[in-house]
Amino acid sequence: MHPWLAFVCFFRILFGRKLPEAAVEFLPEGAVAKLLPEKAGGKPEKAPEKPAEKPVEKAPEKPKVPIAQHHREGALALLALLQREGRFVDFVRDSVEGASDADIGAAAREVHRGCRKVLDQHLTFEPVMPGNEEEKVSVPKGFDPAEIRLIGEAKGEAPYRGTLRHHGWRVVDAKLPTLAEGVDRAVIAPAEVELQS
Repeated sequence: MHPWLAFVCFFRILFGRKLPEAAVEFLPEGAVAKLLPEKAGGKPEKAPEKPAEKPVEKAPEKPKVPIAQHHREGALALLALLQREGRFVDFVRDSVEGASDADIGAAAREVHRGCRKVLDQHLTFEPVMPGNEEEKVSVPKGFDPAEIRLIGEAKGEAPYRGTLRHHGWRVVDAKLPTLAEGVDRAVIAPAEVELQS
């Protein structure tokens, strides 16, 4: 709509007058007869016919994935990355009974290197509560229990004083790979078969 026409329409409506014919094409159906100027004799003018609108073809909608399933698939995809780069599942599922501390330490070093690589590539973290562990801190009134967990008995009302045992972590950016269609997310790592020559 032209700004001048909109201006005219505004003041016509404001002072209880009928809209000009040029405004008809912008009105919803059924409102036309009420708002057109009247001819002599008290009958409203015939509304000009609107050009026939072409039906808009909609793209076929993809079936919506329930949010719980989407979260489940994202968690499984992240677990697959940790397994691929750090053999995380193998490390946690294997028994360490009977293994020497040196063997466990050597395995943990490899797992740590691979899992850290995944986190550094795909996630950005920041502490929930800035400060060094073992420092004295104040927990403000109205704090979010999802962000700060109090250890020990809370007496009275916040603010509370205490010692920071862990600063917590918050993900501020996640760049996980796009999940491909038709992939079984439950397969964290494929079986590997070495063929004999």
